Amino acid sequence: MNKIAAISLLFTSAVLAQDARQIVAESENRSRSKSQQYEGTLEVIGASNKVSIKRWEYRRIGSFGDSKAILRFTAPAEVKGVALLIVNHTDRASDQWMWTPAIARDRRIAAQDRSTRFFGTDFSFEDLEERDVDQFDYKLAGDDSIDGAACWKIESKPKQSKSSQYTSSMVWVRKDNYVAAQIESYSKDKLIRRIHYSNIQNVTGIWTPRTVEVYDANRKSRTILKLEKLEYNVPMKDEDFTLEALRRG
Repeated sequence: MNKIAAISLLFTSAVLAQDARQIVAESENRSRSKSQQYEGTLEVIGASNKVSIKRWEYRRIGSFGDSKAILRFTAPAEVKGVALLIVNHTDRASDQWMWTPAIARDRRIAAQDRSTRFFGTDFSFEDLEERDVDQFDYKLAGDDSIDGAACWKIESKPKQSKSSQYTSSMVWVRKDNYVAAQIESYSKDKLIRRIHYSNIQNVTGIWTPRTVEVYDANRKSRTILKLEKLEYNVPMKDEDFTLEALRRG
């Protein structure tokens, strides 16, 4: 390869990487809100097709990637009151604490436990944190379609400062509204988890998937989350997103 060709290749690679990052950044910008809340119904479908139903309430305050969130199970009775506090950071993995009312104690979720399932669902603890654009490197991997919608297909890899169970992810971003339609996450070349987003609706100016399906490739199980009573920019207080608030319920 001659010098001019090498420089051209480097320039093209830099442009493609920047374009991919700009797409993800625009997707993040369009989803910004001061707060968010919803009631979620989770249908957990095991490998043997056994189905269990769970419900939680979710509340978030703060800008994307630098926010705080609490989700709390409301049903069934055996998980009612179990809650998770997530403090997201723009420069590293989130801090998380789980409250278990049956033993009246909270525990910090250690980094090595982030890959485990969150309380019988197919979400891992890591999947519940926000993916800030600056914690990943991006590369365009072509065009594709999800559910009939044209998408950019973008490869993302966590930076060294971002601890993750995944070595890479493939993200499909819709071209019409910049909503992530699907994320496949891998450990090396092995698919670990697929998250599919559908029933996308405009909620007070923010295009939002109202159905989220998580597939655990190892367990061959699925969790379908449906967002109900979804609202953005509802007045909330910082003091409701603390360890004391987590314990208080």
